[in-house]
Amino acid sequence: MARLLLLCAASGLLLAAVAAIPPPEEAARMARYVLHSCDWGALATLSAQEGLRGRPFANIFSLSDGPPGGGSGVPYLYLTDMEISVQDLEVNSNASLTVSLAQTPYCRKHRYDPQNPLCAHIIFVGSIVKVNDSEAGLAKKALFSRHPEMESWPKDHNWFFAKFNITNIWVLDYFGGLKIVTPEEYYSVKP
Repeated sequence: MARLLLLCAASGLLLAAVAAIPPPEEAARMARYVLHSCDWGALATLSAQEGLRGRPFANIFSLSDGPPGGGSGVPYLYLTDMEISVQDLEVNSNASLTVSLAQTPYCRKHRYDPQNPLCAHIIFVGSIVKVNDSEAGLAKKALFSRHPEMESWPKDHNWFFAKFNITNIWVLDYFGGLKIVTPEEYYSVKP
């Protein structure tokens, strides 16, 4: 009997470990999973800065799609016009956003290099827009639940909530190249 209980417990742990990360054939679920697992991403803009105008410019931003366990799939950001990438976005709101499981314990635990396809990363393409008043509460809850320090950032910086409007999604989570996921597929699944 004890052996049976131990076997059941081990099976349960194995199932929990397997369920923790979506399988490679579920690219839309993987994209949602990776975004929800990440606290920051690399946002690439086209620079509007003197000397860099029109050239790619990447910067790190804190983000959240919702409180832990409650992701919406929408990447929210807390921005200020004082930030150089936000100045780029004011000229051209198009951007790409890359998030990777390399920032989580998952890849370290499995000893995956961040460039290893098994250390999944997602590339979103779209645009950054300020959220409207009806969505500001969702963005605030999403961001402040994961980044509580944001609440105390200087008020005179005129912070505002924004979101990444996704138009294209590429998933690299296994060998064999990128997988394309439509926004409709992405938003229709749970992470």
